[in-house]
Amino acid sequence: MNRREFLISTAAAGVATTATAFTPAFARSRDRLRVAMIGTGLRGQGHLGLLSRRNDVEVVAIADTQQAMLDGALKIIARNGRPNPKVYGGNGDINAWKALLARKDIDAVFICTPWEWHAPMAIAAMEAKIAVASEVVAGITLQDHWDVLRTQQRTGTPYMLLENVCFRRDVMAILQMVRAGLFGELVHLQAGYQHDLRGVKFTSGNPADPGGSGVEFGAKAFSEAQWRTQHSIDRNGDLYPSHGIGPCAMYANIHRGNRFTHINSFASKSRGLHDYIVKNPKGGPDHPNARIKFKLGDVVTTTLRCENGETILLQHDTSLPRPYSLGFRVQGTDGLWMDVNKSLYLEGTSPDDQWESTQKYFNQYDHPLWKRYSADAAGAGHGGMDWFVVNAFIEALKADAPMPIDIYDAVAWSAITPLSEQSVAEGYRTLEFPDFTEGKWKDRKPIFAFTDRY
Repeated sequence: MNRREFLISTAAAGVATTATAFTPAFARSRDRLRVAMIGTGLRGQGHLGLLSRRNDVEVVAIADTQQAMLDGALKIIARNGRPNPKVYGGNGDINAWKALLARKDIDAVFICTPWEWHAPMAIAAMEAKIAVASEVVAGITLQDHWDVLRTQQRTGTPYMLLENVCFRRDVMAILQMVRAGLFGELVHLQAGYQHDLRGVKFTSGNPADPGGSGVEFGAKAFSEAQWRTQHSIDRNGDLYPSHGIGPCAMYANIHRGNRFTHINSFASKSRGLHDYIVKNPKGGPDHPNARIKFKLGDVVTTTLRCENGETILLQHDTSLPRPYSLGFRVQGTDGLWMDVNKSLYLEGTSPDDQWESTQKYFNQYDHPLWKRYSADAAGAGHGGMDWFVVNAFIEALKADAPMPIDIYDAVAWSAITPLSEQSVAEGYRTLEFPDFTEGKWKDRKPIFAFTDRY
């Protein structure tokens, strides 16, 4: 039994006696974690930039199907003065990642690939006793989520979903206020993924103009448009719920004394992507892509009911012109916060029937993590959130601590997608939400953001 197997098996032995999966003490005898990356596209490169600047991480291997993306990743690593990792793939081989996972010197792997690969890659990594940091989502089908969960439970291998919005500065300040009781008892929450992604789902297809606006997707396109747009053709549901549901779940203590019990979804008609192609100078009504029938409704609205009586409303809105907003709303018996107008109202504190600016409250309730690490996070992706989510995974792994966004969070947040697809397909039927914890939610305690380290 090698070192990694010993540490994992020791940790796994504890799973039977507690509701929280343990993380093995990878770093107790090492100064650095040995980290690999599967998927070195733009998202993976962002994480590599952060990882290669850390003194407690050594990037030992990377894998991708495209040489251009591997070359970009190697430049980032070299720019930060780190040695080149072992490279897998680059020739279109979609199975090169398997050779990476066969190595015996990897402590953790970041999975930053197209969505359909997340579950099989995470399962293979956990079987190999390699800790997993997975980009959202956790899987495609509902069965994917059960398979990922059962593998984690059986192997005891650490798994964290890299949901960065949980670490957004205002979101964490509101979490402090929720825990301090300023909103009273929570009653209703809202959020969503409300983001014009038409320029992401279609590109010019010209490698020399990777950000160019166009109407191509698939093999003719660049980056996410090579794979993400196909989901809008094939599927109708909330395809990207975790940015919204993650913070809401933390506010409502989901899996920590509360759980989702029911879900239903409604989808609007689909017009936005077709109109984008027709009106784009590089498209037009005669372009071949103008004949495509997009299954995804332009606005998908999902409602969840919680065990403790709260309701949560999510909206997926990525195909119409609009400014970016996640549309957060936290409402309780004593007041509410809404991020669209950056205002809140607290009964007995705010002027009668008047919104207040959030700034003075955010100054007072700024989370200790942001107070401590804001300088370190400066310049990191998504306003610094990316630094915090990467740091949380690395520090939890080093500390032999439970993952702050754990396997139960990952599968429940991500399973909203196949459940919403089922609800829409079955005439907007309300479904019972699976209890992935199998009753453990009753006794588990909140752990997210209760430390000033991660």
